[in-house]
Amino acid sequence: MTIVRSSFTLGGVVFKNRVLVASGTFGYGDECADLVDVSRIGGLITKSLSLNPRDGNPPRRIAGTASGMLNSIGLANIGARRFIAEKLPYLSRVETAVVANIAAGTVEEYCEVLSLLEQHEGVDGYEINVSCPNVREGGLSFGTSCPATADITRRLRALTRKPLIIKLTPNVTHISEIARAAEAEGADALSVMNTVIGMAVDVKTRKPVLSTVTGGLSGPAVKPIALAKVFEVVRAVKIPVIGIGGICTPTDALEFLITGASAVQVGTQNFIDPAAAVTIAEGISKFCDEQGIRDVGELVGTLDAKTGVSVLESWL
Repeated sequence: MTIVRSSFTLGGVVFKNRVLVASGTFGYGDECADLVDVSRIGGLITKSLSLNPRDGNPPRRIAGTASGMLNSIGLANIGARRFIAEKLPYLSRVETAVVANIAAGTVEEYCEVLSLLEQHEGVDGYEINVSCPNVREGGLSFGTSCPATADITRRLRALTRKPLIIKLTPNVTHISEIARAAEAEGADALSVMNTVIGMAVDVKTRKPVLSTVTGGLSGPAVKPIALAKVFEVVRAVKIPVIGIGGICTPTDALEFLITGASAVQVGTQNFIDPAAAVTIAEGISKFCDEQGIRDVGELVGTLDAKTGVSVLESWL
């Protein structure tokens, strides 16, 4: 078997392979330590962190759907200070890259959380969840506004030299415009995409299933949407794109890489199989070995969009 190079570098940080675990689906890492060898994951993205602890939304806040899952957790988390005291000691020993996901209601809160984390070892980079409601602007999501996304990126860029990844919402007309705004202000990469707005109804009670009426749809149902968003973004920016959305198998991940994503994140599938990211990474390497590809990076952006047939398919 040929040794396939799986690692990639982002903002000076080396990731062991191109399959990461998505924020909110793997806890803070320690919860899954007995279920999977975390060192074999390309990168661990933590549950979202706000400045102060959040209880999140009241139940019911998770619901199964056809080929997917709705969630309205409400960014429940232990807060940045408890994270530093209780979770960072473990994460500092993890033999893989650690990316802290930050969520907040004001630009100042984003900055304060990142500044706190910058004072401690154990975090290799940051993923910024701009799908949060801007409490000073009537609840409009930061990520639906080019100026707001640009402002957050610019302010945070000044506070760190570590990789800065902006996680984009698909709930906009043109995601490429938001992507360009983040790139222009110094983002190192973009995560595409966050969940799609959805809802479910209990026909017996005639009430919404979720306490918040709507929530975020994830899982296999959103993969075609996510692929289209990645396709749009990689053609709009020059910085790396990390694909997210319905990735359950090596083939799913390969679709994103061929479309142009430099890496992928596994999300909802972690609830079914906590070792999914490891299995998918191994599957990618096996595919490359079978195709005579020495570096997974050779797959990135090989889609023949003019014919709708990938370059790899022409080799078969």
